[in-house]
Amino acid sequence: MQVVIHMLLAIGLVAALGIAIWTDLRARIIPNWLNAGIALSAPLWWWSIGLSPWPGAAIQLGLAAIALALFVAAFAAGAMGGGDVKLIAALGLWLLPPDFLRMLVWMSVAGGIVTVATLAWHRLARAEGRPEIPYGVAIACATVPIFAERYLYQFG
Repeated sequence: MQVVIHMLLAIGLVAALGIAIWTDLRARIIPNWLNAGIALSAPLWWWSIGLSPWPGAAIQLGLAAIALALFVAAFAAGAMGGGDVKLIAALGLWLLPPDFLRMLVWMSVAGGIVTVATLAWHRLARAEGRPEIPYGVAIACATVPIFAERYLYQFG
């Protein structure tokens, strides 16, 4: 039963990240209900991977809190949307610290690509005003491969 729940949660997270991409591209919003669902399902994920309450779950909670605090600063500076910040913090509950740090690095690379593409599209469309960058796309695109490694690279 634990293995079934584990796989359903893994599939659910990937599906949730797909929804985040879709909503961010369409409306430049990552819904609160989606971020809340990701965050609130993390304790079930911890159980499914055998993470101990102490120090395992405590480390995950601390990681998410630190990520939230750091990225709230980016939100306050106008560099990132609130949904993006909440998504990063929610993923901090799911990814173990080394994986989370790798995700942040790849998120930065993907964010640069998404930003350049959005700016180019904005200019080609001769749109007015300041473009909104769908950073949730970068967050999800950085998370899925790192999260999927445990399933794809079992051999070797």
